[in-house]
Parts: sequence; structure tokens; C-alpha cells
Amino acid sequence: PAAGPGLRAAHGRPPETHRARRRTQAPRRLLGRMEPAAVRCLPGEPKLTISFRLDGSNKRMLRDQDEPVGKVLARISNGLAKSQGKAKKSKKKKKGTQPGQTTPQQEPPPPAVKLRFDGEEVADTVPNGAAWRDGAVLQVGDVAYSVQRNAPTFVTAELPASLLSGFPVCPNLEVEFGNLQDCEFTWFKENAPDASPEAAEGPPSQDAGWTEVGRRRVHVPSNHDIGFRLKLRCTPKDGGRGGAPKELVSAGAVEAGPGVCTFDNRHAYTLKEAEWPAVRVVTYNILADVYAQTELSKTVLYPYCAPYALQLDYRQNLIKKELAGYNADIICLQEVDKGVFVDSLTPALDAFGLEGVFRIKEKQHEGPATFYRRSRFKLLSRHDIVLSEALTSDPIHSTLLEKVSANRALKGKMLRRSTVLQVSVLEDLHKPGRQVCVANTHLYWHPKGGNLRLVQMGVAMQHLSHVISEVTPGAPLVFCGDFNSSPHSGVFQLLSETEVPLQHEDWSSSGPEESCSMELRSGFPPLLSACSQPAYTNYVGGFHGCLDYIFIQPDSMQVEQVIPLPSHQEVTTHEALPSVAHPSDHIALICDLRWNP
Repeated sequence: PAAGPGLRAAHGRPPETHRARRRTQAPRRLLGRMEPAAVRCLPGEPKLTISFRLDGSNKRMLRDQDEPVGKVLARISNGLAKSQGKAKKSKKKKKGTQPGQTTPQQEPPPPAVKLRFDGEEVADTVPNGAAWRDGAVLQVGDVAYSVQRNAPTFVTAELPASLLSGFPVCPNLEVEFGNLQDCEFTWFKENAPDASPEAAEGPPSQDAGWTEVGRRRVHVPSNHDIGFRLKLRCTPKDGGRGGAPKELVSAGAVEAGPGVCTFDNRHAYTLKEAEWPAVRVVTYNILADVYAQTELSKTVLYPYCAPYALQLDYRQNLIKKELAGYNADIICLQEVDKGVFVDSLTPALDAFGLEGVFRIKEKQHEGPATFYRRSRFKLLSRHDIVLSEALTSDPIHSTLLEKVSANRALKGKMLRRSTVLQVSVLEDLHKPGRQVCVANTHLYWHPKGGNLRLVQMGVAMQHLSHVISEVTPGAPLVFCGDFNSSPHSGVFQLLSETEVPLQHEDWSSSGPEESCSMELRSGFPPLLSACSQPAYTNYVGGFHGCLDYIFIQPDSMQVEQVIPLPSHQEVTTHEALPSVAHPSDHIALICDLRWNP
């Protein structure tokens, strides 16, 4: 029936057909289930990106922020018209035409492409940066999209290559415009090929073939998962605002774990975090992959270790479980490969509440990393140095440099080393203003390098004394690391007794050519080795000894608990370290320190 005169008067134009009216109302009706159009637009950046799915393919447009939006809409319209034209030509070719037969050429008009906000059409002259607002609706023909501007988005989303039963699976995730703590996670296990009839009769879902097994960020597969792949569906979020979910499927199936590891009994002492004002500290040389994968390592240093147990993916499973189970507040690691820090340890320990900083040794492609619990500490400042560079460039070391320069051979060897000292000043979040200086290093390794290690430690202590006096006066020092020094060494004496005399045997440890006798003072009161002097912290086929330490200032901190080291039987079950049950040739030191408020 014809429309009444009231309708014509209200709109000032001929009445719309029912079909046309339905088309204009479609965006409103479909709002609840519109496809997303993701727009990334940051102030200060000249370009923005518009991403959406059209005709079965993903579209991603990079446009100038100051370009009129009409140009983008025209580009979308023309692109769609071209793809539809190609599809029609392809159909005609398949159908074929008789000789002499002609087909009328009737090109359809380009589909209408509009951008609306609050029901109003956005003018073509509005620049992109202002036009693509959150909540706007992009209408492409009959399809409507909800514009999500700077919505939470995963820019990195990966599952580890190796999955072991009983060991945490920590996805490597990086979110933009969101917060990992707000994100939602759902884990699925692949169903067996002969899924039970009961499962087949269950309600249909988009996860047919998968069974939900967890909803935490980190998932620990069980023995029932062995032989099956895992899938993670993760939704990026910022508070209540969500973005497009991602689905990750593991490359391989869950494999059987090694059973009992050397650290499992130690975890019984660290089931809970230390209670304030106590602080749990860990130091651990985790064995860099650049050293574990050499022929020397496989055939000479660790011939007793199964080759698969030296593989990085396998060892990382063990390291992540071991570190997570200590529930530490401060973790100082040595021999951390750059890739391991970025892709493995940072995402894993972040999931367990820890943040970290890393300092690479350029020549070795590995270095120390320091992690701290974000609920306990805030990182105030970093004061890392390369020991050899500091010796020659910082005036505070001029006296030491003068003494070392007396022996050209020793000085040359010192300057060739890329050893770093990582220094982090942390503030106690429970008591603002209360700070601690955490130092982490890995000294020169050679058995005859005692003289070089003394010079390195001399530079380190002078630097630490300067940092504390200038940056955080009165803050206690916690000095962790692999010092490659036994309790009888000059380095240990320097720290525990404050000075090393001229005649100490380490000054001539590498022979008369590199001998360099001097008196060396630490600049600190006597420090205490918090975990005392274990029989060994490094146990390999040809050597065992105590090389790793956590030194503290006993006037500021007292030892509350030292976590027992693995028994000798546990360490030697597979002859030596590393092994299928222990990921490094070193053993972690862990202690709880009572830090006087």
C-alpha cells in the first residue's frame, strides 16, 4: 500500500521501500554480532592501520592520519567491486558461451561504504585520525563492522616448542593497549581420535575435537595429556575492555617428564612466599645454551648427560619449574642467553609475578639477569658496568688502574674480558623509602685466573661503594653471583675480611709473567656468605667445588633460612650435572633474609 502524506512531508522525499529501509537499519539490528574492524592509531605517529575481514580474506590498510576518510572508504568500495568483478568473470568462464553468443556487460555499481558514529554519517572530509573513533560503525554494502580503536591486541602470542607433563606451560605473550593480568585464558586438550560416544553426543561447540582443561595463564599438563596437543584461546583485555581472541595450538604433543628432579624436595621449603620483612633470594648459573650445545660440552665436559637433556627446550622446562617453585622475591641468574631472557624466562616469570632486567656480555651473547617480585619491589635505577671499561674510564678506579698497568700482560688480559656487573636499586613497596642494592655478576672462569678475578672484584666493590653512597645512602648490599672462586680464594677473603694482602697466592695464580702484588680493600665492612660454604655449587665430571654465593651485610640483614641443597645422592644419580633431572652444571642457592625494618 502507498505511504500516507505524513511520511512524505516528514522526510521531504518519496517514501522508501521496505527493502531500502531494512538496509539502512541493518547496522543497528546487527550491532550485537558485528564483525570487528580494528584500528591502531597513536598520537605522534603519521600512519594508522585499519584491519578487518571481508569476503573471506583479512584486509589491512595503512593510511595517513591526516588523509580525508572519504579516500579510504572509496578505496574499500573499489577494491570490493574489483574482487566481485573477478569472481563473476571466473564464473562465466566456467559456464562457457556458445560461438557468436554475446553477453550483456552490466557492471554493478560499487558497493556503498559508509562510516557512522552515533547514527550520524561521518563526513568524507574528516581526517582519518579523527574519523575512526571507538564504537563507530563501518558499513560495507550489507556488512557492518564495529570499529575498535586501540583495542587490546596480542602483538606476540606463542606456545613453547616443548611440552612436558608435570611442567608449567608458559605462553610467550605481549599485549598492546591491554594488561596481561586482565587477559582471559582457556586451555584445551586434543581429544583422542576414538573419542567416546558420550563426548560425541555432547552439546556442539566450536571446540569439537578439544576438551577444556584449564583457565589459568599457566597450565601444567598431567600424565593423562601425554601424546596429545594443547590449544590455548587467549583474549586480550584491559579491565573490562576486550580485543580479538587468539588461538594457539602446540606444535607437538605433551611428552613424559623426567619424574623426580633435584629441586623437587627443595620446593617443600618454599611452598609459600617469604613473609615481610623477610626476603627470599636466589642465585643460579643456569648454563647458557651457547655453551651447552658445543662439541666440547657434549663430548668432553658433559659426556655423561643424555644429548636431549642438553637441548635448550628441554632444559627450559626444568628451569622454569624450578624457579617458579622457589617463590622468590629476588632472583639473580648468570649465563642467560638473550633469546632465553626475552622469549622464555621473561614471559614465564612474569606469569609468576616477577619482572626482570638483563645485561648482555656482547662477546658471549649471554649475561646476568635480575628478577624481582613486583608486589614487593619497584626498580628505582640501574647502574650496570662492564668491569674492564669502568677500570679505564671511571676516575674512581684510577689508583687500581695504575697498579694493574704495572703489568702489561695482566692489564691486556683484563681489558679483553667483557665481564659485567649488574646493579639494581630496588625499593620496598611495603615501606616506601626503604631500598636495597642488588648486585649480580659472573667473574672470569679460568682456574688460574685468581689474580684477574681479584682485579674484577676490586672494580666491582669500588663501583658498588660509589653507587650506594651517591644514589641510595644507607641501603644494604646483596651481592649474588658465580664468582668462580672457592672459599679459600682471594675474592672470598676480600669480601669476608675486607682486604687482601700483598702476598696472597692469587696475585701470582697465572704465573710470574702476570703476577701483580698489591693491597686491595673492599670499601665495605665484612660481608657474610648467607648460604655459608657448601661443599659444592658446581658438580661436573672433572670438578666439583663452591663457586656461587649470596653475600650480605650482617648489620642490616640476618639469615632466617637456608634452603638445603640437593643430597649428594640426588646430584650423582645420573653421575654428575647437568642431567635429565637437573638443567645446569650449577646448583641454585636460596635463602630467606630478615631485613630489619
